[in-house]
Amino acid sequence: MAPTDKPHILIADDQRDVREALRLLLKSEGWNCSTAEGPAEALAAVRKQSFDVALIDLNYTRDTTSGAEGLELLRELKKLDEELPVVVMTAWGTIHVAVEAMRHGAGDFIEKPWDNQRLMSVLGNQRDLGRAQRRGQRLQAENVLLRGPAAEGFIADSPAMRRLLENLARVAPSDANVLILGENGTGKGVIARLLHDASKRAQASFVKVNMGGIPETVFEAEMFGHVRGAFTDAKSDRIGRFELADGGSLFLDEIANIPVAQQPKLLRVLEDGELERVGSSRTLKVDVRVISATNADLPAAVAEGAFRKDLLFRLNTVELHLPPLRERGEDIPLLAHAFLARFGKRYQRDGLRFAPSALSALSTYAWPGNVRELSHTIERAVLMTGGDVIDAGALNLNAGSVAVGSGAHAAPINAQMTVEQAEEKLVRQTLEQTAGNIQRAAAKLGLSRPALYRRMEKYGID
Repeated sequence: MAPTDKPHILIADDQRDVREALRLLLKSEGWNCSTAEGPAEALAAVRKQSFDVALIDLNYTRDTTSGAEGLELLRELKKLDEELPVVVMTAWGTIHVAVEAMRHGAGDFIEKPWDNQRLMSVLGNQRDLGRAQRRGQRLQAENVLLRGPAAEGFIADSPAMRRLLENLARVAPSDANVLILGENGTGKGVIARLLHDASKRAQASFVKVNMGGIPETVFEAEMFGHVRGAFTDAKSDRIGRFELADGGSLFLDEIANIPVAQQPKLLRVLEDGELERVGSSRTLKVDVRVISATNADLPAAVAEGAFRKDLLFRLNTVELHLPPLRERGEDIPLLAHAFLARFGKRYQRDGLRFAPSALSALSTYAWPGNVRELSHTIERAVLMTGGDVIDAGALNLNAGSVAVGSGAHAAPINAQMTVEQAEEKLVRQTLEQTAGNIQRAAAKLGLSRPALYRRMEKYGID
């Protein structure tokens, strides 16, 4: 919640005139108010929505001085929302009960009858503290999950890419969900980031999730979060990816790999903007723009029953088709020079240049691995070239992969390779044979999807 938003307070007191007096005062100060006359009603309210502050009485129906009911309510509120600031109200002469409440997590206390100026000061301080704590929790999660801008060195001079950028410019300012389609290695993640950076959400979070890399058993906890105690390893509350992206953009990469059983749960959030953390019955509202990407044939997956048709409709309000590198030949020498400059600087080889034979080879090669393969090729050449000129031989394109369907074959695995080199070769070849389809590649290799992703990470296969 932005600091300029109206704060929302929960007032719990068994006396109607007290609730009404507080409501009128706070409303005049620009606060939204919800009221409850007892602990059960207060807990039900917190289960349903979030509050900036809770202002609770310490005594309700059982007695007038012990504060037992208020302390119990305080403990239950903290179980539901550990970061919720709670201010307790106590009658004059029972300050010791208020002190006990602060030992149990209350942020401050107010004596009845209250002084309006002190009341507003205390509530304002607690509101600011609560928001700061929530921002801190969010930033901590962002430090782990968020990546920086991915558009460094972005080149798009070819007609095919110009058309794509024109469409991107039209859709970026809207909140429409976007499905990015393209072969493996074409740069779908870069386009997703450009969409976010060109949107009105650019100053908010951009969260990336590899849908094929999340085991089905923890899908809900990863995407929607969980509360402490929801399952054995849930030692504390955790923010899910949707909640982390609230107000910003959520990039769901490899969307075709989401398990069928989990698709209805994703669909519900896309339709209603509502979710519950695992282990919690409280419904949270999120405002997220979803950008997804795949190299799979989703209509075919729908026909096979592997992907829900209604989910596809929610994801592809707008489709952007990212052309393969072989269809944007004008960009190949520009990209090659950009990668040469980047890797030359990284490896202290700034004087390297391409021979004409290298540029010719780069332009005539079919690039089945697209921009990613081009990047790896130039990086390898920068590392392995002995002189100042990279020629066609230094690119080693004949020994690498060639275009799928070209009639040629990848270099075979041989006895001179180490086990790791052979494994990397096999993984790369299988991914090329399956056009980057993770599920099919994993099946051909006899691996689970997470196991294949671990090997891809190990060998730098994105």
